[in-house]
Amino acid sequence: MHLVFDIFQGIGVAAAVGIRPFLPALGVGALAAGDVQIDFKHTDFSFLQGAPFLLVMVLGIVLVALAERRLSAEKLERGPIAVVLAGAALAIGALLFAGSLCRGHYVTWPGFIGGVVCAAVGILATRPLLARVRARLDATTAASLPLFVEGGALLAALLSVVAPPVGVVVLALLLWLAIAGRGRGEQKYAGLRILR
Repeated sequence: MHLVFDIFQGIGVAAAVGIRPFLPALGVGALAAGDVQIDFKHTDFSFLQGAPFLLVMVLGIVLVALAERRLSAEKLERGPIAVVLAGAALAIGALLFAGSLCRGHYVTWPGFIGGVVCAAVGILATRPLLARVRARLDATTAASLPLFVEGGALLAALLSVVAPPVGVVVLALLLWLAIAGRGRGEQKYAGLRILR
């Protein structure tokens, strides 16, 4: 049963990191440092709750916030910053999922694969959704959108730690968003073809 909960926990945390990489990782690391439902001490992943890792996550949060204030939404969603954020999310998701398995003394390599997959689902579900939502909002409201996204990602990660079955619900919701968003995109292009 512990293995199942560790897998569920890893799924939810990695998926949340796919939504936004740094704040969920900071929250999970802080819970681990406080020994709240997760603890990486005495494992190969103890650095995930160490001060240097947590400081890097804080720095990432600050840099993303500054980039969002200074750059256009298009540059953030399609430019090199988007690629860097996606890469960070995939790497952090893999580490946290593997760390969740390691603390239970299970084999960690499936966690690396599962973490990348779950984080990728988070990225694929939220990037197009945020672009659509941002396009419909006025500039003032769109500026507050990152706060809601960060809060949602943090909440998903924390709930996945304290109540591991939530992780599966988070992943299922993200999969549904990704599939629904893809269907909308196909309908839009079909409508454009008819107009020709």
